[in-house]
Amino acid sequence: MVAPLSPFSSPIYPVGVRRLAAHPNPALALLVGRTGPVTVADDGGRVTGDALIVRPGISHCVSFAERGADVLYLNGLAFPFTAPLAVAAMGAIAQLAARAIGGEADAIAELRARLGLATAPLSTKMAAIVRAIESDPMMRMSQTELARRLGVERTQALRRFKAATGLTFRAFKLWSGLQHAARQIEAGVLVRTAAMDAGFADTAHLSRSFRALFGLSPSAAIAGLDQGGPARPIVATSPGHENTRSSSAPPPRCTH
Repeated sequence: MVAPLSPFSSPIYPVGVRRLAAHPNPALALLVGRTGPVTVADDGGRVTGDALIVRPGISHCVSFAERGADVLYLNGLAFPFTAPLAVAAMGAIAQLAARAIGGEADAIAELRARLGLATAPLSTKMAAIVRAIESDPMMRMSQTELARRLGVERTQALRRFKAATGLTFRAFKLWSGLQHAARQIEAGVLVRTAAMDAGFADTAHLSRSFRALFGLSPSAAIAGLDQGGPARPIVATSPGHENTRSSSAPPPRCTH
């Protein structure tokens, strides 16, 4: 089962640090530990697993085993589970996760298809808008331009955009700019250059936004890149253990 080509990107980023400060994922995220399990926690408890699918919009902190993890963001997908924070990938999803985190396009498409049953398809006009924003964060599409492209008045256009993408128009443009900056930083571009290329006012603006949505600063992200490496094989554990939050142990302390 392979999904049609999505207008949304599915970026994969290496995380070489051991801990991420409290942050809300703007998009559904798949976290795969490299040498051990991943733990996400909020005030309500924690979830641990070799590969976790994390609900967007919930502030949480993350801890990893040695050498960190890899993160796949599945932009534009609604969280298809009832769990309040995250679930551990199991069975076929776990196997797809292992392949997807390695960058296999077919695996990412199938993972999107399996997890996207609760997500309504985009209209042709909305898909074109999403592609335009994600491909060029410097474009700075205005609300007026959004309304013109959708053929409706501005307030209705903003409502339709949020319903279709899960993010406000402003938040989506910020998230797209941060993804562009993250790719630049991963490629070795200076932070100040990445900030300018992604449309941020200055390095400080990028750093604040980066930490707020990724849970670490750009400098920490750069420092952790040399700890990268292929993720270890995912071993699906028994259901009922890591698909629900546990209060038997205190959640890891978030670093701020």
